[in-house]
Amino acid sequence: VQLQASGGGLVRPGDSLRLSCAASGRAFSSYTVGWFRQAPGKETEFVAVMKRYNSNGVYADSMKGRFTISRDNAKNTVYLQMNRLRPEDTAVYFCAASSTVISSEISNRRFYDYWGQGTQVTVSS
Repeated sequence: VQLQASGGGLVRPGDSLRLSCAASGRAFSSYTVGWFRQAPGKETEFVAVMKRYNSNGVYADSMKGRFTISRDNAKNTVYLQMNRLRPEDTAVYFCAASSTVISSEISNRRFYDYWGQGTQVTVSS
């Protein structure tokens, strides 16, 4: 599967953005799709994930209540709605997919086989 992330941009604190991760290939619903981010000089960080065959999202603690992940299998797309953005949310956001990752490893980027190219999100006044 090939992934294409989009939707990033420059916004002010408190604003919202919606990122999209469009996937090619069939059987998209059989993939767990997650979002990760990397800020300058920092490690790649788990953001949120939508499990395969499931409509419930799993979030990093700092994103709960502000970010919402969703998927549209008919469009082969996973979305990340980000509200009340903060300067510390500034990072390159990547989407990633796996057909084999298990629940206990779902926030570990090493278990994702396919990655999109990343989209820059900058939150600044």
